[in-house]
Amino acid sequence: MGIKDKATTVGVKQVLKYLEKNPQDNIPKIIDWLEKADVNGSMVQQLPVVKEKLSDPNNNWNQLVMSLYTDIDGEVRNKLFENFLVNSLMKWGKRSNEVKEQYGCNVPWLILLDPTSACNLHCTGCWASEYGNRLNLSYDEIDNIVTQGKDLGIYMYFYTGGEPMVRKEDIIKICEKHNDCVFLTFTNGTLIDEKFADEMLRVKNFVPAISIEGNEEVTDARRGKGTYQKVIKAMKILKDKKLPFGVSCCYTSVNADSISSEEFMDQLINFGAKFAFFFHYMPVGNDAVTDLLPNPKQREMIYHRIRDYRNTKALFTMDFQNDAEFVGGCIAGGRYYFHINPHGDIEPCVFIHYSDSNIRKNTILEALCNPLFMAYKEGQPFNDNMLRPCPMLENPEKLRKMVHDTDAKSTDMESVEPVDHLCDKCEDYAANWQVKADELWNK
Repeated sequence: MGIKDKATTVGVKQVLKYLEKNPQDNIPKIIDWLEKADVNGSMVQQLPVVKEKLSDPNNNWNQLVMSLYTDIDGEVRNKLFENFLVNSLMKWGKRSNEVKEQYGCNVPWLILLDPTSACNLHCTGCWASEYGNRLNLSYDEIDNIVTQGKDLGIYMYFYTGGEPMVRKEDIIKICEKHNDCVFLTFTNGTLIDEKFADEMLRVKNFVPAISIEGNEEVTDARRGKGTYQKVIKAMKILKDKKLPFGVSCCYTSVNADSISSEEFMDQLINFGAKFAFFFHYMPVGNDAVTDLLPNPKQREMIYHRIRDYRNTKALFTMDFQNDAEFVGGCIAGGRYYFHINPHGDIEPCVFIHYSDSNIRKNTILEALCNPLFMAYKEGQPFNDNMLRPCPMLENPEKLRKMVHDTDAKSTDMESVEPVDHLCDKCEDYAANWQVKADELWNK
């Protein structure tokens, strides 16, 4: 680390200490300082708005930020802030630009990886539920992925699955070894107990996103009877120990209204969640239930509701399909993230089960430079309408062409799904959504 980088790190730590003393009064002062330091005017439009919101005790964003100081353990909060700001943002920004310039490829901000295919639930519409416990990334392989990633400037890692919590011990060991990273996990929450929460308190750099489908009836219908109560118990354990967590919500034709209701948002806040990630159901797999695809009216409803909640609820919400305008379209293919499955296949997206690279044969940098990821880079954004960002769901002809042109292979570990079969399932949806998406985008 150079002298300038060390000075920046020390500066960030000093700012965090200053905020700890009195966040309500000191956050506006920090923004005042940033305004004066913004000699290039790059933040001139954003900072006054941020200052206005964070200076008003009645504003939902002020309430959310203040809750991070009242509800979260101080050492955990500082560790996550430091790793996120210094490593995941500053170091990534500098190093990723160097790699992009040298190799001409995407360099992601985040890597998703599956420690295991095993799961203790069997949720409707989940391809992972078919794989069983046959496939795993070893501890050494996960360690190697993170080590390679850090060399590229990547300090954010998100476990998917399967159920990552099946690998509790290895997850904690990785957190310990790479304590300069932020680790998150998508989890069904049923395996979170007091002992594991204490381990989270100890390592300080692990955050769960617990899957929940809305109310108890809808959650249990998809995930199994009794799951909802186990999830609520896990949230209570985390809240009582002052640990940060959020939720992951998959909206379908069945739960669209329940999962986006104001009652549900208020419940999440009361449970102690600090963020809520919303994902559109994807018809992935030969036996995928296409009836679960939300119709255009339901998707539009969720589009409006989530945006309304951002102005009213003390909860950070993001709808990855409908919020693409804020990140310039599709973020997969290494643009901001990619995915590694438990067989080691390096996939452009957690929903796109095709690959031309494997972590056991290729380095991460090689995968980013291989044909499939380069096709993603050259094709992004896949649509000028940012409400139609996905090369599969809203632009199936784009994924079809990329897979055929690069000779990428199906990575489905149970039943190989030809790309034409997958894209055919999306064509009617894409055509129907285009009418409403264009109407919303033109407004």
